[in-house]
Parts: sequence; C-alpha cells; structure tokens
Amino acid sequence: MAINKKIRINEQIKVNQIRLIDVEGAQLGIVAVRDAIKSAKEKGLDLVEVAPGANPPVCRIMDFGKYKYQISKKHTHKKTIDVKEVKIRPRISEHDLERKIGQVKTFVADGNKAKVSMFFRGREIVRPEHGMVVFDKMMEQLDGTCNFELKPKLDGKSIIMVVAPK
Repeated sequence: MAINKKIRINEQIKVNQIRLIDVEGAQLGIVAVRDAIKSAKEKGLDLVEVAPGANPPVCRIMDFGKYKYQISKKHTHKKTIDVKEVKIRPRISEHDLERKIGQVKTFVADGNKAKVSMFFRGREIVRPEHGMVVFDKMMEQLDGTCNFELKPKLDGKSIIMVVAPK
C-alpha cells in the first residue's frame, strides 16, 4: 500500500526531537524520539509522523492500522459517473421521443451522463437535417435541466450528443 511509503512510524523516524501529540490530541511538547517511541509502546500504540515538514516534525501516538483503514475508507467514497446510452431514429414518433427524453432526464437526475445517438440506415443519411430537427426538439425540452457536453454533431452515419448533469 502506498500509505506505508509516505508515512514514517516508530523507528523509521530519523530525527532527534519531535513535537508530540498524545492519543486524546493534547500536545505534550517537544520530546526526544526514543522517549516518544517508548511511551507509545507502553500504551500498545505506534508513533506516527503526521507533519514531517514542520520544524520539529509533528508526531502522534495512535493505532497505525486503524489510521491506514480510515485513510483507505476516505478514498473509496468517490462516485463514478457512468455514461448511459439512448438510441433514437430520425423518424421517431412524438410519444417515443418524449419517452426517450424522460429516460435522459432520469439518467441525468441520477448523476450520470447520457449519450444520445441517432443512426441512419440506407438512404436516410441523404437527409441529416431530419435528424437535426429531432435533436433540436430534444434540446429544447432538456434545456435548463442539464448541460450539453457535446452538441449534436454528424459523425459518419450517426449523430451523437452527450448530456451531463448541471
């Protein structure tokens, strides 16, 4: 684990004197490292360097295993943003379009991005403006509820738009 390499504990602390903080958080002043390590061992805990850049370095008496666990838990609460995809066609009916817009709103409300893609089959690609009309209707109804990360753009035989939460 990378935490062990950054934080020095017990005998890894190579200075003569440190500023010591006890288990309750009270400052005990500047003491010799060997005395601080001895005090920590008597309590069944570790001496952990919490501020190596200070002069003298600040160390705390604590349970290092518990400290590592708390740090690892702190970094696991990051929310991942998924990209959900909604596929539509250029000649989509009004009701179906409303349903797809509802899906996009649901995805965005949940904190995810939504990718709306329209594929053209056969000779439909001759008239991409029909697809842009559908995207204009969609953007008009989604305006104000979300951000348009990628405006509708023609990409080969499809038009793609990406919508993100505000």
